[in-house]
Amino acid sequence: MDAEKPKTAELSLPQAFLLLATNDKDGKPEVPVFALRTTLAGAILAELDLLGAIGLDGKHVKATGAAPQTDFQHELELIRGKSRPHTPKQWVSMLEGRAQVQRVYEGMASRGIVEHVGEKHLGVFKSMRYPEKDHSPEAALLNRIQAALGGAPAEPAKPGAAPDASAPGAATEATAPDIEPGTPLASTASDAAPGTAPGTTPASPETATAPGTKPDAKETDARTMALIALLHSAGLFGKLFPAADRGRASELAKDYWPSRAVEDELLLVRLAEEEAATL
Repeated sequence: MDAEKPKTAELSLPQAFLLLATNDKDGKPEVPVFALRTTLAGAILAELDLLGAIGLDGKHVKATGAAPQTDFQHELELIRGKSRPHTPKQWVSMLEGRAQVQRVYEGMASRGIVEHVGEKHLGVFKSMRYPEKDHSPEAALLNRIQAALGGAPAEPAKPGAAPDASAPGAATEATAPDIEPGTPLASTASDAAPGTAPGTTPASPETATAPGTKPDAKETDARTMALIALLHSAGLFGKLFPAADRGRASELAKDYWPSRAVEDELLLVRLAEEEAATL
């Protein structure tokens, strides 16, 4: 095995989300830009939560005091440094932006997962795209989600692509534990402890996964559940997995505080757009 080849286990949640939210061929986002930026901000919060660096204390996000290795140290320091606590939705609004999106893309480009393609207008770069260069990390992500869903199609349809009804349903190698059909993936919000990823127990600072290390089965499952919740909040889950149970994904999104904050922020954006259209 090539030691230099990226492994899905090493992808952060923001990287995993952007990889699935980007068209493989042309490198353009499969969701509106505002939804991409907002969900990425939620993915950053979810990543810090899974590392045990932050948690939900009542209605506010607070740093735990742990100091795990993370590519999102700047965002963690912002949360630590705030004298007044903020809600998850407030943090999503504060963290969303073009710079964060480009930084995560460039991190994957440096590892050969995507490639940076710039489009010039009058000699000046006006836009950047990130088409896929190595499909293996995305394929492994899809397999992991399929395993967590308990039997989705072997090759989920990318947005804009019609599913191949003639393709045989081949079994895939699962990197997350199988879940019996009909078994809830997540507890209800009232049962879940603050800072808990959907359907899992929270990671402690001692067990937090540092970048470059392979997470254990429990951590892998937590990441998969969080990713499913974020994909649903962004409006991508049904496009990627048209045959999957969207109700289960919806429950995950409502029960996990970072994805719930994303949905709340996106709702406000859409309401503002609708109001502006009527003026």
